[in-house]
Order: sequence, then C-alpha cells, then structure tokens
Amino acid sequence: MRTDDWRLTEDVDDFMDRAGDFLRSRPGLHIAALTALARLRARGAASYGPEAPLFGRLEDGGGVRAAFHRLPSRGLAPTPLTEGQADVLAARLADLGHRLPYVSAEARTAAAFAEAWQRRTGAVPTTRVRMRLHRLGTLTPPRPVPAGRERAVGEEDREQLVRWCAEFAADVGEDVTVDAGSWAGTRFADKGYTFWETPDGTPVSMAGANPMIAGVVQVDPVYTPARLRGRGYAGAVTIAVSRAARAAGAEEVVLYTNAANPTSNALYQRLGYRPVAEWTVVDFAPTGP
Repeated sequence: MRTDDWRLTEDVDDFMDRAGDFLRSRPGLHIAALTALARLRARGAASYGPEAPLFGRLEDGGGVRAAFHRLPSRGLAPTPLTEGQADVLAARLADLGHRLPYVSAEARTAAAFAEAWQRRTGAVPTTRVRMRLHRLGTLTPPRPVPAGRERAVGEEDREQLVRWCAEFAADVGEDVTVDAGSWAGTRFADKGYTFWETPDGTPVSMAGANPMIAGVVQVDPVYTPARLRGRGYAGAVTIAVSRAARAAGAEEVVLYTNAANPTSNALYQRLGYRPVAEWTVVDFAPTGP
C-alpha cells in the first residue's frame, strides 16, 4: 500500500460523489461522518473557520475501502481502518505537514492511528473519552412509565431548549458555547426535540434527534436536569423519540453513550438498544511551533 492510495480533496461534493456510496453502505456505523458532512454541505466550510476542510478516500481494486474527513479547526475522523491503513494515512498527512488536535474513531482505529501519528510526528496521545455506539433492536418501554406526556418542542420553548443544551454540553465536557447568539452555529441547532412534561405541563427532560440520513436517525442529546434524575423521565422521552423515528421510516435508530457511565448504558439497554461499536477520542499534545 502506498501513501498516494489515499486520494485527498478539499471539495466535499467531489468527495461525496466518490465516497458517498461507501459511507452509505454501513450508515449506522458511519452516521457521525454522514451527519458532519451533511452539516458542512448545508452550512458551508466558511462557517467552521478559515482553514480548508480535508477529505480522503482509500481506493483498492477500483472501490473505496476507507475514508476520512477533517473539518476546519477540528480533528481527524476516519472510518474503521486496519493498522496498515492507519499507518499509511498517518504517513501521508505527516508528509504533507498536517497538524492534528485529535482523532475520533472506532476504538481500534483510534489506537492504531494514534500510535502511528506519535511515531511519525512525536505528538503525545492522550485518551479524552471512550464512547459506545448503540443500535435500537426491540423497543422496550420502561415500566412503570412516569406520569406525564411527550410534547414536541416549539419556538416558544427556545430559551429553555438552549439552556438545557448548554447544560448538557457542560455535563459531557464539550468545549462549546451554547447560547442564543451562538445557537445557529452549534451542532444542536438542526435537530428535532421532544420534551417529557409532567401532568401540569412542566418540562422535566428532553431528547433530540438528528435529521434522517441514509435511513438512520441518531438520537442526541438526551438530558434531564440533575435535580430531576432517577424518576424515569429520560427513559420515557427516549422511547418517545425512538418510536417517532421508526414511525418516520428510519431503518436504524442509533445513539452514543459515554462508555464510562454505567447508568446511561444500562438504561438504553433496558430500552432495547444494543452496543455495536466502541469509539474513542484521542487528543494529541503539540510537539512544537
């Protein structure tokens, strides 16, 4: 395998024309990439900063075997790679002088790329977070269901929605500003949201869902304020958005959890979600100017 087997481009439309079928061939596993690329096409690269994006596909025998994308000022996000593919990609990017703040990928891919990147650049890898991708099997509502009902979030709920998304981002350690001024540029802006509210109409939990892509809906985020947790609200609202996704025609419904959070992992498995992949984000400490 040669480094130039990785075909690089800064044109997202060209990349999707050539690698889109590969990404859509396993849409549940590739949903993070498909979602990021859809946002980039909708918003334009300039909305992510002055740096150009970068996309790559690995071709072998006339077909695409792997791919990656890197949004401006962001880290590398490859599809699952073998150790050899990761090593050749690291060599290609290092030879071109790229600097990467992090890699976000399936766990074995992230580990293989991090090792290759350190060997070729000296950058020191540190695991930031381990996540778990789940796919919905048989939807299993919780028993008992907490008193209350689901309700679609409307424009009149914007202030509370923005506040809860900001609280969620802080809870999971996302380095992002979420407020009324920044809302349109965040990853939270293009989702549909549902509240679970008590019988008196007080919202107590929320769940979001990304637009359907290649037959897949990703549930994200799910949030209940700390003072209201442990009452079944998160399970109830997750069931609501999951059922709605299936009713809308989704062939797969997926979500990510923090692998280190036993409470959320156990909850989603009780609701019918099954783990399908481990995911890791690895930060790279810079080695110099």
